[in-house]
Amino acid sequence: MQKQTGTGLAVALILGSAAFTATPLRAQTAGASKPAEEVYKNIVQLKGMPADQLGPAMTFMSSSLGVECTFCHVAGKMEADDKGAKKTAREMIAMQAAINKDSFRGQLQVTCFSCHRGSQRPVNTPPVLDSDAPAHSAMPAMPAASGAPAVTADQILEKYVAALGGADAIKKVTSRVMKGAIQTGGSESPIELFTKAPNKRVSISNGQSYTAFDGTAGWMGNTGRPAREMSATEADAAGLDAEFSLALRLKEIFPQLRRGRPETIAGAECETLNASRPGRPPVRLYFDKNSGLLVRMVRYADTPVGRVPTQIDYADYREMDGVKSPFRWTLSRTNGRFTIQVKEAKNNVAIEDAKFAKPDGDVK
Repeated sequence: MQKQTGTGLAVALILGSAAFTATPLRAQTAGASKPAEEVYKNIVQLKGMPADQLGPAMTFMSSSLGVECTFCHVAGKMEADDKGAKKTAREMIAMQAAINKDSFRGQLQVTCFSCHRGSQRPVNTPPVLDSDAPAHSAMPAMPAASGAPAVTADQILEKYVAALGGADAIKKVTSRVMKGAIQTGGSESPIELFTKAPNKRVSISNGQSYTAFDGTAGWMGNTGRPAREMSATEADAAGLDAEFSLALRLKEIFPQLRRGRPETIAGAECETLNASRPGRPPVRLYFDKNSGLLVRMVRYADTPVGRVPTQIDYADYREMDGVKSPFRWTLSRTNGRFTIQVKEAKNNVAIEDAKFAKPDGDVK
């Protein structure tokens, strides 16, 4: 797949959408339940995989090897087997599946990235020292025990709610309209976001690119073109992003919340929570140890060849009507990143539910 750059990527990535250039229009509209071989041509090793997972799987392999789509595929003729690298890739997929089946009881523990680490050729020997300085372990040092009792998951959440302004203040805000800019690849374009409790959200980039979650399902579209429904994976991510009062709903959304190992982000010590839901990949949450505010969320999308991460960093918290919210967030994936900077916002604006609904015809 050809990697995207510029504002077009940012628009497509908002709210966790896939944005894979190799996905044909018929694959976008044919439905995620169809197997890949019924939507794409010449599928060999990934037969039976849902068609909407092919794009994420290709992105995972591309990022793991640090290559573009044309490393294996013929441009404009993706189904062709002209390149030897494509045959090798199929052999590697089969090898990976066999290792996981035979050694890890079918669990996806070994992936392309396990050996390649962003290189076309896997590394099989350790590097020699390149200076007189002692070698350093790649593993981060464990924090020293302070002697104080570790905080619990409930205490981390309670501090988060208090940092935002408290449960009562949070409940008084039921909608928010924001205007700002989306920044990516050195360019910037305007963006508007309309959000409404409990979980409705639509973003409009440059006045023409729409990404929305209507409380039940997600959709995307551009002005003058028919909107398309999001895949199940995309909609799950969009629904999480659309949670208007996430702090109050975390325990409901994630039946299992447990404290993880503390980590440091941009020099700030953070408490972490590992959040789990049945049948879905985990989500990791990072809270500033001093302020209690959420500074990072990392979620994952499963593919047949490995998990694809999405990282969202929150910053520039500002108080409005007694409640703090981030005015800046950066979404990063293996194939691109963008930042949204809110410049103005207003709470408790009347927003009709029709604002979030997928249009029957072209997006207007």
